[in-house]
Amino acid sequence: MGIILGLLAIIIVLGIAYLMSNDKKNINYKGIGIMLLAQLIITWFMFTTQIGQTIINGIAEGFNKLIEFGTEGIMFVVGGFELQEGGVFFFDVLLLIIFFATILSVLTYLKILPPIIKYLGGIISKITGLPKVESFNAVNSIFFGQSEALIAIRSQFHHLNNNRLYIVSASAMSSVSASIVGAYLQMLPPEYVLVALPLNMFSAIMVASIIAPVNVSKEEDHVDVENVSEDRSVFEAMGNGALEGGKIALIVAAMLIAFIASLELVNWLIQLVFAGITLQEILGYIIAPIGMLMGIAPSEVVEAGSVMGTKIVTNEFVAMLSFEPMLDTMSEKTVGIVTVFLTSFANFSSIGIIAGTVKGIDSTKAGAVSAFGMKLLIGATLASTLSATVVGLFL
Repeated sequence: MGIILGLLAIIIVLGIAYLMSNDKKNINYKGIGIMLLAQLIITWFMFTTQIGQTIINGIAEGFNKLIEFGTEGIMFVVGGFELQEGGVFFFDVLLLIIFFATILSVLTYLKILPPIIKYLGGIISKITGLPKVESFNAVNSIFFGQSEALIAIRSQFHHLNNNRLYIVSASAMSSVSASIVGAYLQMLPPEYVLVALPLNMFSAIMVASIIAPVNVSKEEDHVDVENVSEDRSVFEAMGNGALEGGKIALIVAAMLIAFIASLELVNWLIQLVFAGITLQEILGYIIAPIGMLMGIAPSEVVEAGSVMGTKIVTNEFVAMLSFEPMLDTMSEKTVGIVTVFLTSFANFSSIGIIAGTVKGIDSTKAGAVSAFGMKLLIGATLASTLSATVVGLFL
């Protein structure tokens, strides 16, 4: 029964995307079918085979070792503070972003990451028939943040019509950057966070390719990774990476303060009219129907839905912080589904981040992003739902 409901949820997600499509005649059904099959194979392999378990555990151990290294640096700077039980979120989680951003910057300068991303994107492009730029951007979005992923294809922006712009923006919104993954792993089960990365990549381009189909010529489809780093030495790359990571950590901290405080304000206003009701509970009931189709148990669906809704209206960190205390009380299936859903940038604030980045690259295209901003958020949320549903089929 759970599999039937999960398949129904997948059909509903793709059906909503189809209804939103602006060019139904040119949808690449073959490519979408291949990507859905790839998602099922990846999830099956990671969760049900010994080799898959070994791989995902090995990756998790690698991240944990990097977290240990990062913690050494953090403790050198803040180790003299008297921390209460449970620690301080900024010190224990957010400052790790600095170390991970430094590693990514160095790997980019050494030209290790760019060719890998380019050729993985090329493979996806060949298999699915998607343009190279969109495929490259989808893979790039796994490693880098929304702004960085879009900046990496800035030389091709003059070729991007509104449909292509929608797809690359959707990929950026539906993914998460590797520099932040270390912070997520401090809060949620590693195996679900890590499997969400490739699943969200495919989900994003599947949903976006239905909503905004593209068909481009070879002349308009070229990826250049020669000048992705402007650093002149490995030390400059380390310095710039650390500064970028520090900026991200402070931005996340500022957003958490603003969103959590705003959420408390909204709940206070709601309770002036409806005593004992919160925005999270309202969102939980709204999301509950699709949550049950995704595979969440009826007894847990309102609570889980409230976390998922919180992520959409605030951001993933706020939702993860509210979900973390529930991990021991919810079933493994619900934990897996909700964790995968939370592992993306699909929220209202991302619309402004992406529109601002596009404006910095090509001011004439910023208006288009702002115009389809809500459509972008709906598509990215559908992508998160699709990834979480696929995971639910194997739990």
